[in-house]
Amino acid sequence: MRQLNDFPISKVDAIENFLGQECTQLWGEGNHHKNKERESYVLMSNETMTPSSLSPSSVTLSDSAVVLDTPQDLPQREFGLATRCVLVSNPGDPYAAASVPIYQTATFKQSSACEMGAFDYTRSGNPTRSALESHLEKLMKCERAFVVSTGMSALDAILRLARSGDEIIAGDDLYGGTNRLLTYIKQTLDITVHHVDTTSVAAVQAAIHPQKTKFVLLESPTNPMLKIADIRTISALVHEACPDALVIVDNTMMSPILMNCLDLGADIEYHSGTKYLSGHHDLMAGVIAVKEKAVADRIYFIINSIGCGLAPFDSYLLLRGIKTLSLRLERQQQNAEKIAEFLESSGFTVYYPGLDSHPQKKLHMSMAKGAGAVLSFVTGDVSKSERIVEACKVWGISVSFGCVNSLISMPCNMSHASIPAEVRKARALPDDLIRLCVGIEDIEDLLDDLKAALDSAESFYPASKKKKTIA
Repeated sequence: MRQLNDFPISKVDAIENFLGQECTQLWGEGNHHKNKERESYVLMSNETMTPSSLSPSSVTLSDSAVVLDTPQDLPQREFGLATRCVLVSNPGDPYAAASVPIYQTATFKQSSACEMGAFDYTRSGNPTRSALESHLEKLMKCERAFVVSTGMSALDAILRLARSGDEIIAGDDLYGGTNRLLTYIKQTLDITVHHVDTTSVAAVQAAIHPQKTKFVLLESPTNPMLKIADIRTISALVHEACPDALVIVDNTMMSPILMNCLDLGADIEYHSGTKYLSGHHDLMAGVIAVKEKAVADRIYFIINSIGCGLAPFDSYLLLRGIKTLSLRLERQQQNAEKIAEFLESSGFTVYYPGLDSHPQKKLHMSMAKGAGAVLSFVTGDVSKSERIVEACKVWGISVSFGCVNSLISMPCNMSHASIPAEVRKARALPDDLIRLCVGIEDIEDLLDDLKAALDSAESFYPASKKKKTIA
């Protein structure tokens, strides 16, 4: 038996890559899965390892297995999310680079005309993208994670699992791009889309067809009204009523730091990686996390076929952004809480699940670790809302969220403008709604800028600040 320090760095990294994960005593043919685009080893058992429990003297390896000898008195706990965000491993790198290299190449040379190596064409797989996907699998605790060109391409790849005659249940308060894609599917394919109030379990249950329902698509919190869906109850209900249906959750608003939808019973969760995961609005990306291998294999086939996998340089940027995800989101959420409290104390109706006035705060906090950093409020007058938005100096007028910079917008004019006015009215989406996407700036600067904008708007459009009840 050889010692750990006798082995190439790739095997040492492979062990370190799974510190804090569930590990087994054996690492052999029966305990890993291998595919064309990357090779990864998933170690599973009831023991969790800590850095102090692994040393050259406590790990021995043979050609077929690794034996981890762990003293029984050492702490048995999993690394926290912030630690897992930072611990990025790249076991395939022969030079042990501290940062995952960018493999900016379209093709890979082969040593044989008959047998292909782990990578052949970047559309099918790339080492930089594979390192990112492996990192996300650990962070999101999923069977497979995929990274694609945008959040909407992530949803598009998922929805391609549907067939003619299938039905989709979706919410009535959705991101504008999601609504646009569902409308296209409904109008051009033989697929029925039901929009229901997903805050009501009974409404979801009434829309389920035991044979035809293919997807139940949820947002929680919703964008932009911050409504909450009971993911746990809906997932159990759907799987019982229609075992072949998949529960899909857009978890962009919470990120993997605040909520894990697969743990709540969902089959797939997806993200716009452009938002919190990246955190700097310098790339576009989508992330798909899948619970079951059979579903994951089908999604990989789709991604490979249509060629929407994330480019190597963007994969590098996203991997770098994820390292600071926990730190950024902690500050953003702290700022958001104070801003929500300020607006509510000023008499505005505020939509934010961290406020006691939010009717679903208890439900949300039973699923998530925090309320996030996006909130909305209404002023009672569209012109007044426009004046507030345009008077801000620190808050940038822009769509999107999750960036280190704070953003302000009017969804009905911007991110949700693609939804027809009559549909927005039917879904009770107010035209005067202002959405705040809170960044990491000093809270005093954000509050002062917002106060100045509110004062400016009030001088132009004086009105009584009569508080309204959250719908």
